[in-house]
Order: sequence, then structure tokens, then C-alpha cells
Amino acid sequence: MSNFPDPVIRFKPIYQTRVWGGRAMSASLGRKLPDEESPFGESWEISAREEADSLVVAGSLEGRTLTDLWADRQTRTAVFGAEAPDEERFPLLCKILDARDKLSIQVHPPASVADQLGGEPKTEVWYVAHAEPGACLYVGLKGHLSADDFRSAIEEGTAEVCVHAIPVKKGDHIFIPSGRLHAIGAGLLIYEIQQNSDTTYRVYDWNRPGLDGSMRELHVEESLQCIDFDDIEPDMDEPEGVLLTNCEHFRLERHVVNPGDSIEGQLEGRFAIGTIVSGELSVGGTNLVEGDFFIVPAGTDGAQVSAGEGGAEWLLTTWPE
Repeated sequence: MSNFPDPVIRFKPIYQTRVWGGRAMSASLGRKLPDEESPFGESWEISAREEADSLVVAGSLEGRTLTDLWADRQTRTAVFGAEAPDEERFPLLCKILDARDKLSIQVHPPASVADQLGGEPKTEVWYVAHAEPGACLYVGLKGHLSADDFRSAIEEGTAEVCVHAIPVKKGDHIFIPSGRLHAIGAGLLIYEIQQNSDTTYRVYDWNRPGLDGSMRELHVEESLQCIDFDDIEPDMDEPEGVLLTNCEHFRLERHVVNPGDSIEGQLEGRFAIGTIVSGELSVGGTNLVEGDFFIVPAGTDGAQVSAGEGGAEWLLTTWPE
């Protein structure tokens, strides 16, 4: 087992205002947001990007950034394990998304075209943390369309009718590979696990101005090169036991912890990013509550992390198998 001194590592959230955002992270998760009015659409919970680098808030690593932990070879092995990919930067990015309004209809570039477009590939998975009645996700195409058909719909302002809408509820999840046309609908709080990328090509933005009052930039030509036009009317994903998603970039599981039990048997010594779905996990006198993200270092037995009287449900993200 690991000799690492901290059973979990926690980071300071990095909040981002968005035109489609709101205050649900305060209302639903009890978060103290940076101000009393701004529409916070995203909280970057675990991020190793130059513009938003997560900072450790307690323990032996307090004050160090995620980028620093990854760059230090000794710390990288101790925290992320021998199975961690040999990449220049930490390869994952974890967010909470608060969509009070609809996000733009968009696509992320597949690896096959990302370089030539000057972007980064981005595959992700969404887990629905809260959903208002009637909320939906927009995923894939509604019927068979060619790139020319879709371009015409964009020019005519009817792109939204070309996208497949799926009603969703709390606890649903769906995998969004690069190239899949998508948008998050209004009234949703989403936990997102993704590749470490921030490249998004907007196809259609509901004719909505941004926070500065001007229309946001669209990327029609780039989008048409990225969209998988064979991705027609997909369904939400179904779990296979505890497994939600296993792709080349990450593995996502959902676990239930009975009252008083630890997460030791669920960790199996693996590096893990944890996300509390419901209930509480306690470690060293600190309670991890709904919406909290944290890292469990590789090799940690997890015996020090246990559920409270009401039990807990959590998401476990680790390296793919």
C-alpha cells in the first residue's frame, strides 16, 4: 500500500461565469460562490490548465498546483500511480456545469482533425446530478443529414430541429466522444469528466448575445469538419453493474457505500478521482458532501474514508483498463 501521508487530496474550485449559467451550485450544493449575482455556469474542480490550475487546499501538498504535482516525477508516481499515462500534462479535467439556460449546439474536434484545425480533441462523459422536470440533453442528429443539409439549416436559423433531444433525470449519464454534436439543455446540473481540452466549436447559439451584449462567435466551417453525421438519435447510456464508461482516456464507476463502511474494497488500490453524488464520506474529521471532488492517491487502502449514518453514493474516475 501507499505511504502517501494524505488519504485524500482536495482542491479549490475555479468558478467561471457563463451566459447560460446561474446559481444552482449555491442552491443545490450549498456552495459559497465568489459573488452574489453572477451567473456561474462552470466550476473547474480538478484542472491542470495554464488559465485555470487547481490549487491543493489542505494536507502535505497544500499550496501546490495540480500541474506541479504532475510535473514532479516522484510525486506523480506517488499520487497518480505507475499506470498514469506518460503525458506532458495531467490528461483529465473535471467540472460541475450549471445550465439554467441551454448551452450552444457544439462539437469538439476528433484527434484526426484537431491538429489541422488548431484545436485539442475532447471526449467527455456527463452525469446528471440534478434535473428540473422536462429537462433534456441534445445529442447526435435527428435523422439522416448531410453536411450540406446541416449547413443550410444553420444558414436558415433552423439548426435546433436537426439535433436529437433526449429527456433526462437525475442519475442518468451519457458518453460524448469527440465528433458528437451536442448541447446541454436548461435546468440541469452536470458532473463532467473529460480530456484536458478546452476546444469547442459552436454551431448554433440560439441567437443569444453573450454576457458582453454581443453575439458569440460561431465556428461553422470547423464544426462541419468535426461532426459525425452517422451519429443518429442515440440513447442515454445504461450502466453495466458499477461501470458507467470505459474509454481510452478514463474509466468511470458509480458506487454505493453502506453506513459506516469504507471505500477500501471499491478503490482496490487504484488512483481515483472521487465525486460525491449523495450522502457523505468522512476522512480525518472532514466531511465530503454532495458535489465535492477529490483525489485518492494510488495505493491508498481507503480504510480511512468511510460513509456516515446515511451512507453515500460516489463516482470513481480512474485510468482506463
